[in-house]
Amino acid sequence: MAAMLHVCSIDYVARMLGEDAQLLEAIISNDDNLTYGNIVSVYVGPDETSTALTDDGIQELTEMIRAARITNKTWHEFLDDFVDDIDLVARIKAKSPR
Repeated sequence: MAAMLHVCSIDYVARMLGEDAQLLEAIISNDDNLTYGNIVSVYVGPDETSTALTDDGIQELTEMIRAARITNKTWHEFLDDFVDDIDLVARIKAKSPR
């Protein structure tokens, strides 16, 4: 296995993918959604962490979202299944094309 040389913050990944950072955070908050080791906690202070993804994690998340966005129906089902925040789901669904 190759050594991990860098990780990308969720905010940066969201900008790269053109996605909502809160949505990505909600998806990866359940670490069962991505392969073990692809989600990294970065300590930015004594009691503060930030979530980051490895390159493999970014790829896995990208493929997951791409598959979910095939149709508006599959996208809405994905949001209902993978995001626990009802207000966030409603906001993201409202942005979805009809």
